[in-house]
Amino acid sequence: MKLSVAQIAALIQADVEGDPSVEIHHLAKIEEAEHGMLSFLANPKYTPYIYTTKASAVIVSRDFVPQSPLSATLLRAEDPYRAFTRLLELAAEMLSPRKSGIEQPSHQSEDASWGEDVYLGAFSYLGKGVKLGKGVKVHPGVYIGDHCEVGDHTVLYPQVVLYPGVRVGKGCILHAGCRIGSDGFGFAPLPDGTYQKIPQTGIVVLGDGVEVGANACIDRATLGATEVKDGVKIDNLVQLAHNVEIGAHSVIAAQTGIAGSTRLGKYCMIGGQVGIVGHLRIADGVKIDAQSGVNTSISEKGLAFRGSPIQPFQRQLRSELLFRKLEEMYKRIQTLEKALEQRD
Repeated sequence: MKLSVAQIAALIQADVEGDPSVEIHHLAKIEEAEHGMLSFLANPKYTPYIYTTKASAVIVSRDFVPQSPLSATLLRAEDPYRAFTRLLELAAEMLSPRKSGIEQPSHQSEDASWGEDVYLGAFSYLGKGVKLGKGVKVHPGVYIGDHCEVGDHTVLYPQVVLYPGVRVGKGCILHAGCRIGSDGFGFAPLPDGTYQKIPQTGIVVLGDGVEVGANACIDRATLGATEVKDGVKIDNLVQLAHNVEIGAHSVIAAQTGIAGSTRLGKYCMIGGQVGIVGHLRIADGVKIDAQSGVNTSISEKGLAFRGSPIQPFQRQLRSELLFRKLEEMYKRIQTLEKALEQRD
C-alpha cells in the first residue's frame, strides 16, 4: 500500500517541508532506508544519518535545523518518535489478518462463554466457566483453565497458558509461551531436611492494557492475588513470584526476577536481569539499572539506583570509577612502600 507524504502528514499532524506528493511504500530505520521509504529522527546521535539517508521522507521535530542541504522531504512533528510509532501501529493493523470464528479441532466447555467477534484458534482449550469478552483473540494451542476471565479485545498468542481462576483485563497482549497462574514457590522445611509443599490457593489478576512478553511466568498467590496493575509492560523471560504487586504503568525488562510479596510502585522502570528479593516495598517512579541486585526497600519516590547491592545511581558510578583505579592505586602504594623501605 502506498501513501503520499501529504496523506501521512495528515495522519500524524505534521507539517510538510518539501514535496508533499512523494509516495511512501515502506517504513525503515534512517540508516537503512531507501527510496520510497519513510524514517524518523528522534535521537540526536543519529543526526549524521539525515544527511546521507536515501529515505524519501523523514519525520523530524519542529525545531530541527539542518546544517547541510537535505535530499529527503521533512515532516515536522511535535514528537517524531511518537509520530513514527503511530505509523507503525497503522501498518500493523493493515498487515495483521483479522481472524474470527472457531477453528477445529478445539475444545470449549459447555458453560464457557464469549462475546462477539471472538477468535478461537485450532487446538485451543476453554475450561469450565471460562468467560471471554468481545473481540478476544485466542491463538492456536492456548490453554485457558477453569473459571478464567479475559477482558474485551485481549490477545493470547500461541501456547499461552492461563491456570484456573486467572483474571485478565481488557486490551491486554499475552505473548507466546507465557504462563500465568502457576504455583508460587512455597515449601515448608521439615525436621528431616525435606520440604512440604504449601498449597497455592490464590489467583493472578492482570489489569487493563497489560502486555506480558514471551515465556514470562507470573505465579499465583499463596492467598489472595498476585496483581499486575493497569498498563504494566513486562518483557520476555520475566519471573514474578507469588503475591507480588506491580504498580500501574511500570515497565520490567527481560530476565528480571521479583521474589514473593514484593510491591513495586507506579511508573517504575526495571532494567534487564535485575534481581529483587522478597517482601520489599519500592516507591513510585523508581528506576533500577540493568543487572542490579535489590535487597532493601526504597521509600523515596523517583530515585535511580544501580549496582549489586544497589546504591543511588551517581554514587554507584563513582564507586565503579574508583574500582577501575584500584590496580593503579595498588601499584602506587607498592612503589611508595619500597621507597620507604629504601629510606630506612
